[in-house]
Amino acid sequence: MTRIGWLRLGIIGGAIAVLEVLCRFGVIKKLTMVPPSDMVLALWQLIQHGEILGDMRRTLSSVAIAGAIAVASGILLGIGLHAVPRLRRAVDPLLASWYAVPFFIFYPLLVGIFGLSDAPIILVAVLFAVVAMIVNTLNGLDRVTPVLRKVARVHRLNPADTARRILLPAIAPHLLTGFKLAVAYSFIGVIASEFILSTSGLGFAIAHAYNNFETRKMYALMLLIIGLVTAVNMGLFMWEQRLLRRRFNR
Repeated sequence: MTRIGWLRLGIIGGAIAVLEVLCRFGVIKKLTMVPPSDMVLALWQLIQHGEILGDMRRTLSSVAIAGAIAVASGILLGIGLHAVPRLRRAVDPLLASWYAVPFFIFYPLLVGIFGLSDAPIILVAVLFAVVAMIVNTLNGLDRVTPVLRKVARVHRLNPADTARRILLPAIAPHLLTGFKLAVAYSFIGVIASEFILSTSGLGFAIAHAYNNFETRKMYALMLLIIGLVTAVNMGLFMWEQRLLRRRFNR
């Protein structure tokens, strides 16, 4: 591990130790926050008893579906917008202001159309995530050097082969960035939607624990989500670093 990595671990460990001390000595009241060690213990008990496995399964499946739809549609829409500059100029202001729109206002409409199912939750998450993928796809295509396109013309590659052999490998780092953002936004969209109106899922479980003053359970579930998101981001980061090493070692 690098020096920066150890420094990060030291900062996180120090913050956890400070929280533990403040909670144990009553500086932070138990109704406000429980000690981190109690959070870990409560989380272990929830997992051991299988109490949250169903909620976890529902949330993760919704995140996976929303992320897959956002990534696939984002790449296709990005390529399409890049191929039609006039349309892109018309859409660019909308993309720039996309995250100023409170997407949850559409949740009642989506529930009215699709009912109390996973579909409204997934669609809200897709709305959150898709633009990050579109923007990063466009950024990657904008940075493809003219010489690569010239190579495609010299070898008389058709559009499909040009995209597969030239463009996609060239914009891979930007696609990875968009993929990481799409996964993060999918988590946000799914869990936040479950808070608002859902009958299961980790977001619903946290809201239920909060409303019933189950502070220990609430923080255990929050710790679980932090752990899941951190693990996914670390996995994607390691995958990205591995691909970049292979790319530059050729």
